Amino acid sequence: MQNPHRPPHYLVDNGIYFITASTYHKYPLFDTDKKKNMLKNILKEKAEAFGVKIFAFVLTDSHYHLLMKIKKGENLPGFIQGINGKSAISLNEADNVTKRKVWHNYWDTCIKEEKDFWARFNYIHHNPVKHGCALHMQDYAFSSYNKWLEKKGVKWMNDVLRKYPIVDFTKGDD
Repeated sequence: MQNPHRPPHYLVDNGIYFITASTYHKYPLFDTDKKKNMLKNILKEKAEAFGVKIFAFVLTDSHYHLLMKIKKGENLPGFIQGINGKSAISLNEADNVTKRKVWHNYWDTCIKEEKDFWARFNYIHHNPVKHGCALHMQDYAFSSYNKWLEKKGVKWMNDVLRKYPIVDFTKGDD
């Protein structure tokens, strides 16, 4: 029988993945801009180290989502462990806490179809609105939405949203 807290991971080279990682008991441990910036910097550092291209991301107080491509699928667990391990140590140091468990687990979905890619792209960017962190996607600083808006423009973003409506891919409140 599989342990529901340790789902198996389908690892493929040059795979595109939708990732969700949640804090332990979904505690809002990344509750300041400073903490989210720390997590964002670690994400960037680990993406470079592991040959990961981030297409979309969102960082909230209690979880993050990534839409990404990894060169070597076998490196996916190490990539996530690198993010979660370093951010846990950094967060506990910043909060002057020892041995606090920060992350619960992570879930990945290997994306195989274009429509799934764009639906998750939209889901990630809408996540701050879903959780009440922002009224509009462009109002949230800790996602890739505004980078895409700047790069492609409002019309393109609206076209993607219209063509691939937001679907709730997560169970519960992630």
